[in-house]
Amino acid sequence: MKAQLIRIGNSRGIRLPKVVIEQAGLTEDVELEVRGATVVITAARRTRAGWAEAAQQLHAQGADQLLDPDTSTDFEDAEWQW
Repeated sequence: MKAQLIRIGNSRGIRLPKVVIEQAGLTEDVELEVRGATVVITAARRTRAGWAEAAQQLHAQGADQLLDPDTSTDFEDAEWQW
């Protein structure tokens, strides 16, 4: 399918037909990537998508420990009431 670049202010844009948008599952936000002479448009990933699954895998592997040792502060040692 051919399309034309159109002027939008100082930039240029392209109009995507509704059927293309629906087939690609695009919403308001998209990600653009340039691969050589090709522009790839993909649906934007949700923020932190996959983090819960990654955390569960780390826990299953026993790799979800703190990197630094647990240290207390002067306030915790002297003033805090547990």
